[in-house]
Amino acid sequence: MKKLINATENVVKEALAGMEALHPELLRVDYENQIIVRADAPVQGKVGVISGGGSGHEPMHGGFVGRGMLDAACRCRCLTCCQELYRRRIEC
Repeated sequence: MKKLINATENVVKEALAGMEALHPELLRVDYENQIIVRADAPVQGKVGVISGGGSGHEPMHGGFVGRGMLDAACRCRCLTCCQELYRRRIEC
């Protein structure tokens, strides 16, 4: 089966742009850090829930960002820890 990828070096950026274009009222994207965030985040009085993943499934958890679900999702490199990206999101 062929992959629907224009260029491998742009696959994550294009996937993030597609999600943002499809649901601009629900989420926003930090392209530099490759993080998808609820459009209304941070929510006062709510503990933020963040997930990370990747390994070829980018942006895997981005589809779960929204009301009643994740507050943010970050993309991590294959077989790496997302700790630094989580820290960046928490500081935002």
